[in-house]
Amino acid sequence: MNLSEAEMERYRRQMLIEKWGLKGQLRIKKACAAVVGTGGLGCLSSLYMAALGVGRLVLVDKERFEFNNLNRQVLCWTNDVGRPKVEVIKEKLEAFNPQVKVEAISDEIKEDNVDEILGKVDIILDGLDNWHTRFILNRHCVKRRIPFIHAGVSGMQGQITTIIPGEGPCLSCIFPESPREIEEIPILGATPAVLASLQVMEAAKLLVNIGELLVGRILFIDGGDMSIQEVRLYRNVNCPVCGHLDDT
Repeated sequence: MNLSEAEMERYRRQMLIEKWGLKGQLRIKKACAAVVGTGGLGCLSSLYMAALGVGRLVLVDKERFEFNNLNRQVLCWTNDVGRPKVEVIKEKLEAFNPQVKVEAISDEIKEDNVDEILGKVDIILDGLDNWHTRFILNRHCVKRRIPFIHAGVSGMQGQITTIIPGEGPCLSCIFPESPREIEEIPILGATPAVLASLQVMEAAKLLVNIGELLVGRILFIDGGDMSIQEVRLYRNVNCPVCGHLDDT
């Protein structure tokens, strides 16, 4: 596998980053990433994953665009309202970067289909707005040893951490009890844009194998007072999900 002349030019500026180069870009091209949930977070993280040049991108979401999505889901335009989210985003990403193979799955992740849908991906980005499905993804990622980049947003606040099974805490270590589900989450469009950008930065570092990941750390970002808080996290050796894994 190599890069075409067009790809070399498209990715030239990021390939100038120290320790990235051609080798790093080829690692990205060989990778398959999944974005589960293509709302405010996933819409933008999928765009930046396509810009990054990931070889294959799997989009999973069962919902259709609604008019109230337009303040944050920037790949949905007014004439897209009513259409399946993943189909609209697939069309726009393929037009934006034809070198990325985009697979659109208009379905909901459940215990009985997660392995079929996400069994062969290399990394999963959390674009969800509910904890039930996040914990399904967490269990799947631990089972398959797939890196999982979790992010969540509300209002002008957000959080992000990177989960690498066996190397740091899983989502169940961090949240032993499921946080309360909120039916309609208040949101400023810029908030998921910030967190989605950080998710893709983590994904890029992981795929290229540079920098320090947010493993064992979670960032809490508050746009209201422009503060960032970092909290150290630790594995729970008695975690029912990942407690059986050996540290690597």
